[in-house]
Amino acid sequence: MNAEIRISSYSPSHARAIADLYHAAVHGIDSLVYSKAQKEAWAPTPPDYTFWAKRLQDKQPFVALVDERVAGFMELEADGHIDCAYTHPDFQGSGVASALYQHLESQATAKGIDSLYVEASIVAKPFFEHRDFMVLRSNKVYKKGLELINFSMEKPLSGRQIADTF
Repeated sequence: MNAEIRISSYSPSHARAIADLYHAAVHGIDSLVYSKAQKEAWAPTPPDYTFWAKRLQDKQPFVALVDERVAGFMELEADGHIDCAYTHPDFQGSGVASALYQHLESQATAKGIDSLYVEASIVAKPFFEHRDFMVLRSNKVYKKGLELINFSMEKPLSGRQIADTF
């Protein structure tokens, strides 16, 4: 991709595009990893735009824009939790998630956050491992009665050891 990735603060004008991106990203996962039913439980069709508008207003995610199109988003909570990290399928593998993460980590460091943690999906796990997150445990999460697997992962930012937190 040759277009510039610009990281922006959230604006309510991004809400619908982010909801659609989330849906497209989840449903774009290979069905050998998560079944069609699991993906539908995770990201129902159609997206609930009212829910997403409220959630995004509360979470204030970082938004990646490519040619003013929403290409990805990540949420950083005050305690270092990365709640959502998604890239639109059209932009996967083009550096969008990396740019978002780099911005998120620099913001976390500037705010004095000691560590970052995430519950990463099977497909997101390698992304976070590549950025020095350690797997603490695997989790079984149930959505609409269907089991999904994710991984609790953590990365210290201040040089302390992960084991010191438990």
